[in-house]
Amino acid sequence: MSRNSCLVLLRPHQYLKNGFVFLGPLFGQQWGLITLTEAMTVFLAFCAMASAVYVLNDLMDIEADRAHPVKYARPLPSGRISKSTAKRTLIGLLVVAIVLSLFVNKVVTSLVSSYLILNIFYSWRLKHIVILDVFLISAGFMLRILAGTAGLSITPSAWLLLCGFMVTLFLGFAKRRAELLAAGSSANGDNGLVRRVLDDYNPQMLELFIAITAACTIIAYGLYTVSPSTVAIHGTTALIYTLPFVVYGIFRYLFLLHRHGKGNDTAKDLLQDYHLLTTVAAWLASTLWIIR
Repeated sequence: MSRNSCLVLLRPHQYLKNGFVFLGPLFGQQWGLITLTEAMTVFLAFCAMASAVYVLNDLMDIEADRAHPVKYARPLPSGRISKSTAKRTLIGLLVVAIVLSLFVNKVVTSLVSSYLILNIFYSWRLKHIVILDVFLISAGFMLRILAGTAGLSITPSAWLLLCGFMVTLFLGFAKRRAELLAAGSSANGDNGLVRRVLDDYNPQMLELFIAITAACTIIAYGLYTVSPSTVAIHGTTALIYTLPFVVYGIFRYLFLLHRHGKGNDTAKDLLQDYHLLTTVAAWLASTLWIIR
């Protein structure tokens, strides 16, 4: 198994999504060594579990991927990695994920395990159910947030949970819109390039969903920054000044979606777009400076 094939199989660039586990320590101002060590352990557990899910999906879809004009080049359908090797890798990743989560506590283990169960049902059937498919993607992110809050004995803010829910719905519907844009007028499921669930979506519907979730994300984050509980925890009302970064980031993402055909892979979009990367870095730096 070559190093490049292994990386393609495990999708390590997707580990950026597991950064949601650090929202709890960040906004809960729980920056002690023990908490940060536990948060890093939770992050690594989700990294292992996320890679396990990707391997499992590739194993389940191997025959369909072999007939796909793009996915046939992936390590499993192309034969660069054997099914037996992939299965051993899957088992190893599952063991690592569970063991790491047990180092923290049983709550984290239950959340990491729930992520696996959720993705099994998603890949098996639920990814073909319109709207529910995106809600399940969002649920995976919410499990990360809960692992980084409740799993670390940090009380999650209701506004922060709502903001996380809305932004992940936004990204999920943007992904579906990107798939429709890529497929063009042939998004009818018969060209092998698109998901079956896209038969039930149309551009107008997705644009409406995207607009609603984007607006709700901005409003929820803005209300979170000025809520009495947030002010009490951080001792400042200045978090509202980080809102422009959130607004700009959402608008930039929409620009990339419509003008550059992005949106299919949020992690790659973030890493490859200087504006997005700078915006996230500026948001994080300003947030840390304000609540330090």
